[in-house]
Amino acid sequence: MLRLRNSALTICRDWRPVTGAVLVCAGSVLLPACSSVMSEMPSQMGGLPAGAPPRPEVAPAYPAVHDMPPPRSTAVLTEEERKKVEAELAAMRAEQARRAAAKLPE
Repeated sequence: MLRLRNSALTICRDWRPVTGAVLVCAGSVLLPACSSVMSEMPSQMGGLPAGAPPRPEVAPAYPAVHDMPPPRSTAVLTEEERKKVEAELAAMRAEQARRAAAKLPE
């Protein structure tokens, strides 16, 4: 029984390099899938579909993410305007609550 265990361990140790090589080969096959070369392939093999628009000749400029937006042309609501808007919203909520209560069957 002891001899069988040792031979089984030897077989497992012999498969480790083969398993590593298989994993490396699988990774090398999957790595080009992220490449732009896939777009040149026919659609049956995983390339771009037939109706896809062509790529632009020149890549678009990178957006200026650190530029500040221009100042706002409108001012923030005044205190009176804010109170008026809040009153309108409260009236709408009360009206909706009244309508919902009227629709409920009793």
